[in-house]
Amino acid sequence: MQPLLADYFPILVFLAIAVVIACAMVGGSMLAARQKPYAEKLSTYECGFEPFDDTRRRFDVRFYLVAILFIIFDLEVAYLFPWAVSLSGIGWFGFLSMFAFLGVLTVGFVYEWRKGALDWE
Repeated sequence: MQPLLADYFPILVFLAIAVVIACAMVGGSMLAARQKPYAEKLSTYECGFEPFDDTRRRFDVRFYLVAILFIIFDLEVAYLFPWAVSLSGIGWFGFLSMFAFLGVLTVGFVYEWRKGALDWE
């Protein structure tokens, strides 16, 4: 049991050092900086001017669709780089599986396009 705890001792030392440094930074900023908030400092900041609408309003569903499309194609690129690097080692099976993956994504993209999710009119 003792050797197992000895293996974790460096991790505990690093955690203790991290906690001490974090507390020292927060405490130092509280001691060194002036803590006098005023109304303008506590107000909502939106591109340099006063916010013109409630921040809890509903967004159009197209924002979410575009965000989902971005995530899908971002993940596609994340999968394409390792695939391209290891293409010589994975053979025809890996090549055809990636094209099946790209085909599914293309079908989804065409569906979104036909439904008008990308039209901003």
